[in-house]
Amino acid sequence: MEGRPVSDRSAIEWTEATWNPTTGCDRVSDGCDNCYALVLAKRLKAMGSAKYQNDGDPRTSGPGFGLTVHPDALSVPHGWKSPRTVFVNSMSDLFHARVPLDYVRRVFDVMADTPQHTYQVLTKRARRLRQVADRLQWPANLWMGVSVESTKELARVDDLRRVPAAVRFLSCEPLLGPLPGLDLTGIHWVIAGGESGPHFRPVEQEWVTQVRDVCVQADVAFFFKQWGGRTPKSAGRLLEGRTWDQMPLLVPATTG
Repeated sequence: MEGRPVSDRSAIEWTEATWNPTTGCDRVSDGCDNCYALVLAKRLKAMGSAKYQNDGDPRTSGPGFGLTVHPDALSVPHGWKSPRTVFVNSMSDLFHARVPLDYVRRVFDVMADTPQHTYQVLTKRARRLRQVADRLQWPANLWMGVSVESTKELARVDDLRRVPAAVRFLSCEPLLGPLPGLDLTGIHWVIAGGESGPHFRPVEQEWVTQVRDVCVQADVAFFFKQWGGRTPKSAGRLLEGRTWDQMPLLVPATTG
C-alpha cells in the first residue's frame, strides 16, 4: 500500500489521512519483500528526518526502519479540526512484538478520545493481535484489519475473527496468488490490489475476480485499489470495466 510518513492528507484511495505513532518494522511474510515503507524510510533517513534515524536489523529491515515509538505523535489527531478517516501506522505495525502493550493502549486511548475520526489499523502480526485483544478497550471508531497476501496467511483471518472491533477488514495487497477457501464469516470489508514498484510481482485477474466474487456472495464490501506495476497507477483501477470502491457499513462488534 502506498502511504505518506507524516500525519497529513493521504494518497491512499481508501483513507484520508495517515498517523504514525510508531515507525519501523521487520519482514514477516512474502508480502513484505518489496515494502514501500522500507524504501521510503531509507530515503527519509538520508534526508535527516528525525523519526527515521533508528536502523533496523539488516537481515529483515534496513536503514531508518528500526521499530521506534513516538509518544510526541500521540497528540496529532487532537489537532485535526475536521473528521477524518485515518490509516494508523502506514510506516509501521502497531502490533509488532517490540511495541509495548501499554503503548498500544495509549494509541487506543487517543482513538477513543477523538470519536469524530475513524481509525483503520492494519497488521501482519495477527497472532499477537488475537493474544492481546481482550486486554484492550476497543473504541467504536476503530476498524481492525489483517494483511492476507496468499494462502499461507489465511490463518490471520481466523485470528481477526476473534477480535471485537466494530469493523474487521482484510487487505489482500499485494495479492500474490489465489485465495481458495477464503472464509469471510465475521469480516466486513476486503481491499485487494496488485503490487507496485520497480520489482513488482504481477497480479492475475483471476485472483482478483475470485476474491471479488466471494465478497459479493457473502455481502461483504469490496474495494479494488490497483492493478499495480512500476507505479501504483500504471495499469489503473478498473476491474472488468468498472471501479469497486465499496466501504463497510458500521455494524455492531461481534466475533462472527
